[in-house]
Amino acid sequence: MARMAGRRTLFAGPVLLAVTFGVFAVAALSPFDPVKAYAGNAGLTASQARLDQLRANLGVDQPLLARWWEWLTSAVTGDLGTSSVMRQPVSDVIAERLGWSALLALCAFAVAVLLGTALGVLAARRQGGRLDRVVSGLAYTLEAAPAYWLGLLAVWFFSVRLGVLPSGGLTDAGSDVITAGQVARHLVLPALVLGISQLPWFFLYVRQGVADALEEDPVRGARARGLGERRVLLGHGLRSGMLPMLTLIGSRVPELITGALLVETVFSWPGIAAATVQAATSVDFPLLAALTVLATAAVLAGNLLSDLLYGLADPRVGFDG
Repeated sequence: MARMAGRRTLFAGPVLLAVTFGVFAVAALSPFDPVKAYAGNAGLTASQARLDQLRANLGVDQPLLARWWEWLTSAVTGDLGTSSVMRQPVSDVIAERLGWSALLALCAFAVAVLLGTALGVLAARRQGGRLDRVVSGLAYTLEAAPAYWLGLLAVWFFSVRLGVLPSGGLTDAGSDVITAGQVARHLVLPALVLGISQLPWFFLYVRQGVADALEEDPVRGARARGLGERRVLLGHGLRSGMLPMLTLIGSRVPELITGALLVETVFSWPGIAAATVQAATSVDFPLLAALTVLATAAVLAGNLLSDLLYGLADPRVGFDG
């Protein structure tokens, strides 16, 4: 296990380097002007000399390689630079927002895994039944539904029509204090929307895995020995059927990040995603590079976690093979 984790860590270094360079290269080709985004309305009437001075102050007048290398050498020492759009150090921007994004992602992931597993087991128990047909149809429909569309639909139904849940933000309007109760109420809709957008894949994987496991000889033997159906289902079918889903955990991390970006934007959730959108549209090099590295590291960590979980669940899988 340690050897595999070490190899993955060494592999992550070149990947993160390539990602950071790619961010600076793409941003350099972007049609957005970071100077005009920084200046705002004042940039419309500013002289060219003033804009050139501002461009030099922001460091965007330097060549691509020079900007990337300067950011990289500073980042190694812990200095991620200053965000031009947020007007504060990048490390402060991430520190203020990372916790809220992590809270949303963890709650949504729990909804997707727990609800998807429960529905998948129930559907696999009686394949072709009414529950299986209904839930499978909904799962295939949700696969094609964008997260932002689900978010807008949830706002219309629960906030506008029923008025039972807030439509966005972190706290109630006019409140200067962040309380756990307010955060919990405002978290319900974005967490459910993001979780439901990821649920179809977990449901379909568990359903198919458990259904295949129930047809295996060990399960048939357990039934022949007189074991109860519940024990057979949970002790044999679910354990074997969950193995394919473990590999899904890592592969869903990129989709979870993308979905979180859309959901946070719809619900005005003060997380990393909102900062990513602002950094991209304003060509904020330091902030955009740091957030992209953070997202890439999360994807690599998710893939490593799925492999470790699979190896722990199935002793036949060798970590060092």
